[in-house]
Amino acid sequence: MPATLSVATWNVNSLRARLPGVLRWVRERKPDVLCLQETKVPDEDFPLDDFTILGYHEALHGQKTYNGVAILSRRPLSGVARGFDGTGGEEQKRLIAATVADIRVVNAYVPNGGEVGSDKFAYKLEFLDKLRRYFAERHSPDEPLVFMGDFNVAPEPRDVFDPVALDGQTCYHPAERAALAALAAWGFEDLFRRHEFGAGHYSWWDYRQGAFQRNLGMRIDHIWTTRVLAGRSRSCRIDKDERAKDKASDHAPVVAVFEG
Repeated sequence: MPATLSVATWNVNSLRARLPGVLRWVRERKPDVLCLQETKVPDEDFPLDDFTILGYHEALHGQKTYNGVAILSRRPLSGVARGFDGTGGEEQKRLIAATVADIRVVNAYVPNGGEVGSDKFAYKLEFLDKLRRYFAERHSPDEPLVFMGDFNVAPEPRDVFDPVALDGQTCYHPAERAALAALAAWGFEDLFRRHEFGAGHYSWWDYRQGAFQRNLGMRIDHIWTTRVLAGRSRSCRIDKDERAKDKASDHAPVVAVFEG
């Protein structure tokens, strides 16, 4: 592992729409690894040159209009695998993995789920269960692994602005929280909660009703690691200021720093 390694996750809510802001943020923050979700761009149209000139290698798994994930790294990528089977054959492009500096990086965009009780909600629960089986079948909790992305689930009451009003709604439904807890039990630690215990810290705010200005948000974007890496983490923070920028995504980046 290098002396330090910074990793970030960011649902950009359309890379084409956010590209100037994303590139500015990358130039300023210089993350070693950046996982993007909801890129909404097929691989052949991904703006490779814009990131290559900044010194990044790319692993892509995108599609037009919807979904899409990518891993950008200042160090070479190896062992790139797309989708649950590694080939990327699923219709919805939501999962990609690669190895960076001997650390396995897994980037996921979990479905939102739509209305509770709908087919989309059932698909979300199935997706979370498939992730649990994905790690159980392919990895060990003893290996250095970082799992990050937009999980579309707030795990605890302190992760939503009103746990009473939101209980039972999408992204804070008991079934979703149970599925996420089962996934975490495989051997993950929530890095943000290793460094910050308080409530009121969110990574997503609705565009409507002044939600960001009123801090009516949810913490649904996460960086999790196996315990062998968690002990090396120096910090994990939400870059809330980025959400306040002009033409911002409704999600803020989450950044963690590790030391050897």
